[in-house]
Amino acid sequence: MSWINQWYQVVRREVRIMHSRPIYLLGSVGVMAVSALFFLTFLGEGLPQKLRVGVVDLDQTSTSRTFREQLDATQLGSVVDFASVSDASRELETGRIYGYVVIPRHFDEDVQSFRSPKMQVYVNTLYPVIGGALAYKDILYMVNLTNGAVQREVLRAKGMNDHEIMASIQPVNIDAHTIGNAPTNYSYYLVNMILMGVLAMCITLITAYSVGSELKYGTSKHLLETSGDSIFTAILGKLAPYTLLFEVLAVVLQLLLYGPLHYPMNGSIGWLILATLVFVMAYEAVGVFIVSLVPTLRLGVCISALYSVLGFSFAGFTLPVSSLPAALQGMSVIFPLRFYYQLYVREVLYGTGFTGWWCYLVYMLLFLLIPFLGAKRLHNAYRYQNYPRN
Repeated sequence: MSWINQWYQVVRREVRIMHSRPIYLLGSVGVMAVSALFFLTFLGEGLPQKLRVGVVDLDQTSTSRTFREQLDATQLGSVVDFASVSDASRELETGRIYGYVVIPRHFDEDVQSFRSPKMQVYVNTLYPVIGGALAYKDILYMVNLTNGAVQREVLRAKGMNDHEIMASIQPVNIDAHTIGNAPTNYSYYLVNMILMGVLAMCITLITAYSVGSELKYGTSKHLLETSGDSIFTAILGKLAPYTLLFEVLAVVLQLLLYGPLHYPMNGSIGWLILATLVFVMAYEAVGVFIVSLVPTLRLGVCISALYSVLGFSFAGFTLPVSSLPAALQGMSVIFPLRFYYQLYVREVLYGTGFTGWWCYLVYMLLFLLIPFLGAKRLHNAYRYQNYPRN
């Protein structure tokens, strides 16, 4: 029997197993469909809109009411009025609002008399982090605008023209140009990578489950017989249907993002699809290696879950790797998601072309060599079945 025929028989065997165990489709198609629906809906507008922000107006003057109206008119803010600080604090602690600002008594009088009134701002940055941070940013922005407006009126009363006033209020004018993500849309760099991280988790877990289940159910000897006692033929045949499945899921997701949803694509979708194929195979290789280290289904799946979850933290799209403790920064290289993220930024957002990210593709290809380190151990485990099955 030729190698191609043996490989084909293993593929057919694995397709029958996939058909008989719904967990494979639920753990891939089901998880990705639910994740895509959730994240694309959650960040459908790019940023959370109309965050509830409290205002405790102890001054009740035209100046304080103007501040309240302007805060409510911002894109992110939706003002809720409170009669006292205690009421606002109670709502903040229960998570019904994301922050509140206290306008002190005699606010208008102090402004007009140049006595620098102090506005107290309270923000909940724990529930949730994004909501609290954006609420604080919105309040701070309006406080600065109000301060500038008051200074402008005072300087006008002193006889200064508008040019002199702006030079005094804003001596340095910042002309910012956001590269790659001009609208500063959170979903452009979060949703793509979060969904790819979820896909990486599915790949690692299903690969570990598929390879480890041969030991749990005692079918590994039959697999070796089908593959001609070649562990490489057995693994390549087992992973072929999953590689196709996960690549199709990734391509459908990318065509959805860069097609109907109009996510920015400054490079080539073809190069991205190629990189995604290498990304899928890299995580499959990691899943095989984990099971070869601990040839039991339970431990293999547990370690795969821990490994794939850590990839979100070390990829660099939520927290820069350079901001991690020095002892942890080097760990980022053991996650293919890190290199895929760097490749994505250069190809999709910057459009640098193959010359700008080929090294990251090579780094992901190096992961394909990892299963060779544990091939002999996995082959012996399959042949002798001398590891616990539970």
